[in-house]
Amino acid sequence: MYYLKRILFMIPLVLIVSFLAFVFVRSLPGGPFDKERQPASPEIKRNLRAKYHLDDPKWKQYALYLGGLIRGDFGPSMKYRDHSVNDIIKQGLPVSMTLGLLAFCFAQAIGVPLGFYTAVRRGHWQEWLGSFIAIVLVSVPALVVAPLLVMVFGIKLGMLPVALWDSPKHVILPTAALGLYFSGRVARLMREGMLSTLKEPFVMTAQAKGLSHSAVLLKHAFRLGVLPVVSYSGPMLADLLVGSFVVENVFRIPGIGVSFVNSFLNRDYTMLGGLVVIYAVFLLLLNLVVDFLYTVLDPRVRYT
Repeated sequence: MYYLKRILFMIPLVLIVSFLAFVFVRSLPGGPFDKERQPASPEIKRNLRAKYHLDDPKWKQYALYLGGLIRGDFGPSMKYRDHSVNDIIKQGLPVSMTLGLLAFCFAQAIGVPLGFYTAVRRGHWQEWLGSFIAIVLVSVPALVVAPLLVMVFGIKLGMLPVALWDSPKHVILPTAALGLYFSGRVARLMREGMLSTLKEPFVMTAQAKGLSHSAVLLKHAFRLGVLPVVSYSGPMLADLLVGSFVVENVFRIPGIGVSFVNSFLNRDYTMLGGLVVIYAVFLLLLNLVVDFLYTVLDPRVRYT
């Protein structure tokens, strides 16, 4: 019943997000036809505004936008006028989702073991080294990591391709560039979660019963220590799935992240509104998955 309520509650939330996106986007200075290559004549501008209903009252514009949203049709793009928003999303979103899932798995594969090990080796040199690595990963954004990877592995060593999305080799550098930052955050959360869990009375009780140290860590402490990572994984995966402008731009990946930024710069109202709604849906669904994982990992958690 709890999950059914959450799913039903998503409907008004998505409607609120769509309304806020509609209002904020149209409150930005400038318009979708102000950056044409050649200055459009007043007649052409009037025709374009009439075509996209920009001269209609705002309530009517939102009604048309909401009607399309209910039908799953975000309308035509105001920048790429030969394509609809749905067409652009269908082309770019699968690429961004693939890259995002790979970067998510990469971040978890690096961050969870690193955070776990630094917590277990608290007070030793391994903890200081692991914590230093995690801080470095968090401090260096993809804007810096991506060009460095291109320079080292693509130009200097010639080991990997540095552009496009044509083969498994093309996936390696973008995945690393996008996932390294998040692996540092995951490692920090995993470390803090484990350190808090190791202080719990049930850990000492398990050790007193004669369980081995590794069994206490893996079977008992890990399940609760990983909960902060699980909480963060929902929003993190939502961010990764809708693409990264920096990584996609550096590696010339035809994902949706570039379209998101370009739609903001070009005031492409329909494209920006559609992408915001998609991000909101991803975020709400993934948070629901996080709630379910909480009940699996921690039997004390019950939703009513």
